[in-house]
Amino acid sequence: MKHFNKRKIVNDPVYGFINIPYPILYDLMEHPCFQRLRRIHQLGLTCMVYPGANHTRFQHALGAMHLMEEAIKTLRAKDVNITDEEAEAALIAILLHDIGHGPYSHALEHVVIENAKHETLSLMFMQQLNREFGGKLDMAIRIFQKQYPKKYLCQLVSGQLDMDRLDYLRRDSFFTGVTEGIIGSDRIIKMLHVYRDELVIEAKGIYSIEKFLLARRLMYWQVYLHKTVIVCDQLLLSTLRRAKKLLHSGVELPATPSLLYFLRDFTPDCLQHAADEMLARYASLDDNDIAIAVKLWTTHSDAVLARLSSSLLNRVLLRIEIQNNPFSSECVSEKCVHVAQQYGYTVEDAAFFVCTGTLSNHAYKSNTDESILVMHKGIPVDITEASDLENLFGMSKAVEKYFLCYPKD
Repeated sequence: MKHFNKRKIVNDPVYGFINIPYPILYDLMEHPCFQRLRRIHQLGLTCMVYPGANHTRFQHALGAMHLMEEAIKTLRAKDVNITDEEAEAALIAILLHDIGHGPYSHALEHVVIENAKHETLSLMFMQQLNREFGGKLDMAIRIFQKQYPKKYLCQLVSGQLDMDRLDYLRRDSFFTGVTEGIIGSDRIIKMLHVYRDELVIEAKGIYSIEKFLLARRLMYWQVYLHKTVIVCDQLLLSTLRRAKKLLHSGVELPATPSLLYFLRDFTPDCLQHAADEMLARYASLDDNDIAIAVKLWTTHSDAVLARLSSSLLNRVLLRIEIQNNPFSSECVSEKCVHVAQQYGYTVEDAAFFVCTGTLSNHAYKSNTDESILVMHKGIPVDITEASDLENLFGMSKAVEKYFLCYPKD
C-alpha cells in the first residue's frame, strides 16, 4: 500500500517556508471548507485603496499556524510543558480560527447572516469537522472556546497578543505596503513565557510590545478604517440590503443559489432549526458569489440596485465626512431629501445612498482578563504599568469617530 507524505512545506511570501508538522493539519487544509478560504479576501475591499491587498484568509490561516508552531517551540525551550497532543490541538485551533468568515471578511459579517459572528460559524464548522474526523478536534475546540485548563494555550489562539494578530498585522502591512504596520513578530515570540499558567512577556521584550501596539493603532487608521475603505464597504452593504429588500418583495434577481438563500430565505431561526442546510450553503459561499451578482445587477431594471452596483463595480464612490460627534438625524434626513431630488427617487430609496455609522479604534484594552502582561521586577504587570511610554495610556482608550457617506454629485 502506498503511503502519501502529508508533511509538506509551503512557500509563504512573508515567512518563507512554512512546515505542516502533523498529518491532520494537511487533511484539514485539503478539506473543501478550508479551501474555500482561498476565495475570501483577507481585507475585503481594501484592494480598492491598496492594489496589492489581494491576499486571502487561506494565507493568513497558514501564517498564524506557522507562528503558533514557533511560539510552541519557544515555550518548550523554556521548559513549559506542552505535550504533542496539545501542540497539535493548538495548531488546529489557530488554523481553523477564521474558517467561519464570509465573503469579503468583516465587511458583510452582519448582512449575509444576521445575529451570527464569524467566530460562531467557525465553531460550527469545527464541530462539523470534528464529527467527520472522529473526534480528533475535541481538544482544539476546547482551546478555541477558551475552555482548556492551560490558559496560555487559549491566549495564543485568542487574546490581545495572539498569533492571529501577530500574523495579520505583519501580513496586511506586507501586502498593502503600509510600513507603519511592520512588527517584529519573531522577536515578540522569542520573548514569550508562561507565569502561573498565563502568557507573559519577558522584561527585555517590552519595547517590541510597545511597537506592536503602536503599529496596530496606525494600521487601523491607515488601512482597516481608511475612509475610502469605509465608503466601499458601505456601498457593498447598501447594494446587498437593496437586493434583500427586492427579493423579499417578490422581485427576481440573478444570483448564485447560495447567495439567494442568504438574501431571501435565511432567517435567524435557521441557525438552530436548519443548521446543517445553512452550513452547507455557507460552505459554498465566497467572494465570487458577491462579485458575480454585483456585475449582473448593474443592468437590473431596479434603478437603485443598478446604480449602487455600477458605482461599486466602476469605483464611482460616495463622499465621506468624518467627525468626532454623531451626525444629527436632521443632517442625515436633509442628505436623503437632496439625493431624492437629485436622482428622482423617493426619500426611502435615496436612503440607500446615505450611510452613517461609527468608527472605533481600540488598540489595547488594559487591565482585562486578556491583558498583555510583562514581567517587571519578577512579577507580571499590565504593559501600561510597565511601560514608560506615555502614549501607551492613550492607546488603551477607545477612540470613536462618526462618518456620513453620500453621493459626490
